[in-house]
Amino acid sequence: MEVLLKGLQSIAEPTRLRVLGLCAHAELTVSELVQILGQSQPRVSRHLKLLMEAGLLERHQEGNWAYFRLSDNQPCSELARLVIDLIPADDPKLALDFQRLENIKEERARKAQEYFRKNASDWHEIRSLHIDTSSIEAAFQETLLQEPVKELLDIGTGTGRVLELVSGEVGSIVGLDISREMLAIARNNIDRAGLTNCQVRQGDMYQIPFGNARFDAVCLNMVLHYALDPRMCLREAARVIKPGGRLILVDFAPHRMDSLRDDHAHHWLGFDDKQIEEFCDDAGLTLSDPEHLPGDPLTVCIWTARRDPNTE
Repeated sequence: MEVLLKGLQSIAEPTRLRVLGLCAHAELTVSELVQILGQSQPRVSRHLKLLMEAGLLERHQEGNWAYFRLSDNQPCSELARLVIDLIPADDPKLALDFQRLENIKEERARKAQEYFRKNASDWHEIRSLHIDTSSIEAAFQETLLQEPVKELLDIGTGTGRVLELVSGEVGSIVGLDISREMLAIARNNIDRAGLTNCQVRQGDMYQIPFGNARFDAVCLNMVLHYALDPRMCLREAARVIKPGGRLILVDFAPHRMDSLRDDHAHHWLGFDDKQIEEFCDDAGLTLSDPEHLPGDPLTVCIWTARRDPNTE
């Protein structure tokens, strides 16, 4: 009862209701909310503090920036969604808020596209070396969605493609990446597609910023070849998987394309099944039969491993 009353008291103020509605549509910084609401930074920060204390919003740090969004797992999360559904769509003040929010999203898109234009040649060059991307994505989707997934973690999310692929079939997804530039692209893609069950976080694959046994499934899609220490990476991934949950790995089979190491910062020229099995064993995961998708000259593999249901 006290939690509910605190949540209702926190919402029952015009600006905080506006903030709640905005954060239901996008992750926003204080400066972006100041720009949308037309209020001072201290005043906006005060409203955010009260909403967080009530468990209606959550905050995550990304470099020097803090982003705010609706909370997912707090006692008042359902209350927040219920109130947002009741907000009148024809309110003039709220309509102006959302118009300004679209301006924010357009500026994000411009910056993300500028970065992508400068770096797109790398992605296109690598993609041309293996089978078509659509076949890999279809195989990945089929593998992941063989079982229901309530919460998914995509490590090394990059542009957020995995989030776009499976958001309609998964309860909620977190995309993790160390690069703020990549997160800007992913966040723009999430905004554009209206993927309200998806979010992105800045974080290191060796120090994942989540507690033990949080996710039903974790995936690393074309990420492991960048890892200096794949063994440590998979240990950390296994830590956040629930007992009985799965790890999905998509990466290259062994190859001899040194240019990927020299020009694209790949630390590993692919992995064989035995290597992946050893990494999984070390992480407390049991590997299933892999799937190989032959290409010329690169073959892509999908490995699935499961955490023992009886582990703590």
